[in-house]
Amino acid sequence: MTDDPEITLYRLQGCPFCERVVRVLQDNDVPYRSRFVEARHSRRDAVKRLTGARTVPALIDERTGVTMSESANIVDYVESTYGQREQEVVSE
Repeated sequence: MTDDPEITLYRLQGCPFCERVVRVLQDNDVPYRSRFVEARHSRRDAVKRLTGARTVPALIDERTGVTMSESANIVDYVESTYGQREQEVVSE
């Protein structure tokens, strides 16, 4: 396993939607790096360049090539893509 996580989460300090995604990543033992963004929506140009919108949370998964926004979508993605790790280990 590499020391550099393949998932980057763009988030805002104190954002409950961002914390929801963090919790799901941690619950599924998915390594990630956090990139905290500007509080002012109009200054989130880095996020807009990557996702097409300035909203957070935003997730980029270099392993699968997925880039997405919206916490509910990200949670579904993480659970469907990485949530099976524990079950696969148990099945083997």
